Parts: sequence; structure tokens; C-alpha cells
Amino acid sequence: MTSAADHFDHLETRDPEQRELAHFNLLPGFLTRVMESAPAWGEHLKGIDAQAVTTREELAKLPVIRKTDLKALQMAKPPLGGLALSDDMPAGRVFMSPGPIFEPEGMAEDWWRSARALYAAGFRKGDIVHNTFAYHLTPGGWILDAGARALGCTVIPAGPGNTEQQLEAIAHLRPNTFVGVPDYLKILLDKAQEAGRDTSSFKRALFSGGALFPSLRQEYQERGVRTFQVYATADAGVIAYESQALEGMIIDEGLIVEIVRPGTGDPVPEGEVGEVVVTTFNRHYPMIRLATGDLSAVLPGTSPCGRTNVRIKGWMGRADQTTKVKGMFVHPEQITQVAARHDELSRVRLVVTRDGEQDVMTLMAESTTPDPAFAALVAQSLQDVTKLKGTIELVQADTLPNDGKVIADDRDYSN
Repeated sequence: MTSAADHFDHLETRDPEQRELAHFNLLPGFLTRVMESAPAWGEHLKGIDAQAVTTREELAKLPVIRKTDLKALQMAKPPLGGLALSDDMPAGRVFMSPGPIFEPEGMAEDWWRSARALYAAGFRKGDIVHNTFAYHLTPGGWILDAGARALGCTVIPAGPGNTEQQLEAIAHLRPNTFVGVPDYLKILLDKAQEAGRDTSSFKRALFSGGALFPSLRQEYQERGVRTFQVYATADAGVIAYESQALEGMIIDEGLIVEIVRPGTGDPVPEGEVGEVVVTTFNRHYPMIRLATGDLSAVLPGTSPCGRTNVRIKGWMGRADQTTKVKGMFVHPEQITQVAARHDELSRVRLVVTRDGEQDVMTLMAESTTPDPAFAALVAQSLQDVTKLKGTIELVQADTLPNDGKVIADDRDYSN
């Protein structure tokens, strides 16, 4: 049995047909305003009859837009490429994500809609939240910070790194909840154990920015921490989240999600793996059929927790070679950029694996200079471009497969 207190608001338990009707009653007028007020959207959706978009079938006829398109538009027309409903910079904040792609945050409370996901994970008013997402330039820290404060939580803006300082803050402030990438909590718990520090105050955690592997979730459970996941992007905010039922990820109430055949805008049958496409109702920075590049599939039925929105299986990889490492996107063009910095390199391939419960990057590079000092220079270039550390393995010419693959994600997501 569930009660009203188990849910963030009444929207979560609506009849699915009522939710669908509400979204598609709103969409035509919303599209009209977007096309009239944002030049880039007006051009992108040129010729579309907004008033006819009253069903999923009609929505599927609209063109998708990709992150590469967002970047190109912003490069051509700074700062936001004509995608915002005002050419002015936002009154709140503006962020720079890898790409680079720039995203605004307005003044509204819980701009990214993360409070609902936190609530579903059991976060409540009065909780102390240790937030280890970055607050510098990228929006990760701010996304969860806003939702936690909207719930009435106290937030420790820890960010990543500075482990010793973080352990001091944890020991003194006794946070009972954690948010961050999946493997960073393990780093803190292990370091605390080595140093004889007490981290037993942590009781639950909400992760994003990467896959929570079943083995790591089990380890956290054994250490007394219940874990949940939220799927969010800088462009669209929260897309889906886990509830106490831990059966798939429930679509957020503030957007429409489609699963399409990768590389197209064509919806796939329920249960088939495809690319996640989202349409948001953000009145200042909307996204209309944004192709995220992430793979997932719709689960049948509704969650036992009582929430009635569609569920997806969660993150199932990338539709392109872009992958997430330690919560950061790494793009094929970034790896190509690393190689271009060194004339001694020819074919390169970034291999992403796991060492224990940590993501590991290894750049395999064909080189005419098999010198450790040169490898160190390449490693620095890799860190400069991706903002992540990795090891370099220099190999002889014609050693790597000639298959066009620049990034190989060799992590096993089933364990």
C-alpha cells in the first residue's frame, strides 16, 4: 500500500490517459509560442502546424535536434544560439558543459525539476545533503542543490575532490544523504575507513552521471546506504528517476519522452531499445525532440510504488561513441583533438573499463615514438582536453583495428 506522503504531488498518480491529455492539450500553444519567440526554433520547425501536434503520432513528425546542432547554433549566434525565448542572458546563471555547450538557469525555484527525484529516493525536509557534483562551470552541482533546497534540506556544496576536507566536513556535520557520481561515495567511504573516520551518518544516496553497477549497489547496501539513480541532462533537466520500488526509472512529470530508432526520429515499439528523445515544457529554454544520444527502452506496466508514468530501463549505453566516464561526457572529436596535438600519433582509440568500482580510461595510440616521456605528454593532452586522467599505451603502427571506432566502452553493465 502507498499513501499520499509517499509521493511528491498528485501528478505522479494521475491516470495515464489524463497525463497524456494534459501534455498534448498544452503542447500546441507551447510550440506556437516557442516558434514565434525563439528564432532558432522558428527556423528548425519551419512549416510545422503547431496546432496539429496533439498526439504522439503528430509529435513524431517533428524533426529531432541533437547536441551537435545546439553547439553549432551557439557558435553561430552567441550566447545561446537563438534557442532561448529571449536573446538576453538569463537573470540566474549560465553554464558551460563539454562540447562546449552553454546552458542557462533561470530564477525559478527547482529550475531543473530535481526535487521530485530526490523525494522519490526518500530525501525529506531537514536532511543534510552532501553534494559532490561539480559546482564549477558545469551545472551538475546546481541541479541537485536546487531540488534539495526546495525540499527544505541543508546542502553541503562539497563538489568533487579534496577528500580529506570532505571527510572533516562529514565527521562534523553528519550528513545523512549523498548525491554524486556512483563511484565517488565508495572513494569517500574507503578513505574514511583507512583514516579511522566515521561516515556512518550516510543512510541513502542519489546517483547520476554514470551507471550504477549492480555490484556497487550491493556493496553500498552492505555498508548501510540505500541507493537510487536519477537520469538528467544539462539541456533538459531531470528526465527519469528511481523510486523505492527500484523497478526501472519513472519519467518525470515535466516532459514528454520518446524512444526512437537511433539516427532517426521514428519511435520504436514498447520494449525495444532505442535512443531517448525528450520534449520539455521549459518556458525560457525549451527543448523540442532533443535526441540525447542515450539508449533505453520502455518497461511494460506501472511501478509498484504507485506512480503511474511510463518507466524506462535506465541508461543502456550510447547511440553514438560518446560515453560517460566518471560523470563526464567524452566525445570522439575530443580524442581526435588529442591525437592532432602530436604528429607522432596516427590511429588512436580510447578504451573505457572498470578497475574494481572505478572507471578507467586507456588511450591506445599508434606512435612512431615509443618513449615514456612522450607518453606522459600525451597523457597531459588527454587530461587537458577531456578534463579526466587516463593512461597511455603506445603501440606500433597498424596495430589498432581499422574500424572507425574512436571510443570503445568495454565496461560490463550487467555486473
